[in-house]
Amino acid sequence: MRLPTQPPSPLEYFAALVQEDDGFPLLEATVAVAMDEYPELDVQTVLGDLDQLLARLRRRLPADAGPLQRLRLLNQFFFHDLGFGGNVNHYHDPDNSYLNVVLRTRRGIPITLAVLWLELAQGLGLPARGVNFPGHFMVKVQLPQGQVVIDPFTGQSLGREDLADRLEPFKRRHGLVDEFDVPVGLYLQSAPPRDILVRVLRNLQDIHRTQEDWPRLIAVLDRLLIVLPDAWADVRDRGLAWAELGEPARAVPDLEAYLAHADDPLDADAIALRLQELRRALN
Repeated sequence: MRLPTQPPSPLEYFAALVQEDDGFPLLEATVAVAMDEYPELDVQTVLGDLDQLLARLRRRLPADAGPLQRLRLLNQFFFHDLGFGGNVNHYHDPDNSYLNVVLRTRRGIPITLAVLWLELAQGLGLPARGVNFPGHFMVKVQLPQGQVVIDPFTGQSLGREDLADRLEPFKRRHGLVDEFDVPVGLYLQSAPPRDILVRVLRNLQDIHRTQEDWPRLIAVLDRLLIVLPDAWADVRDRGLAWAELGEPARAVPDLEAYLAHADDPLDADAIALRLQELRRALN
């Protein structure tokens, strides 16, 4: 008698989704991130909920609607009728990174709002893309009349001057002024789906590290290292998180792997000392 096959773990399911760049299922992979916090989450139900929103939106669309009319209708539906917007009062709440919660509460951060908006835009046939704008994720649509850049946190359409103003602090912080200045358009390149997913995970990583929530940080790093297997700084951070939890047997392999690839001598020296301490603890 054949035994029933074991369903994949949440991490195995996630890994299967993100193997290939061709046809990368950004929405499904982003929904699956929430399975660490919501183990009973049915990803397909969340995808179905968004399909229903898209069906509602399509019913409002005149058959002869052009791209600009489609975009206006989408923004009216998403930001006004449904009331999606930024979670201003609780910006650093981890729930803002979980699409199942964002769909329910209609509140999120720029990148998760963007993932939902992009899915609807592409469902309407709009050439919409995400933009890894410094400090604040954006979306853009190429229309016959020109490119439109939208802040998914507010629904505001941003012109070149608005974008330049928002870039100013970033440029000054990184010395990109005067002869080192670069045009705004350089910051408006399309973000590949894998990069968008990484930015979702990085937001969670920053929150959990700030809160010293080591178990949740490790769960996020496990996912990041599936998406970016050669991110050795994340291997290091996972090892250090295991050390904080008093798990030297788990910390040591990660820190050893990091040292085999480290290119920062000062950091490598500090990690080598920490590794010695952990090995002593093991013995």
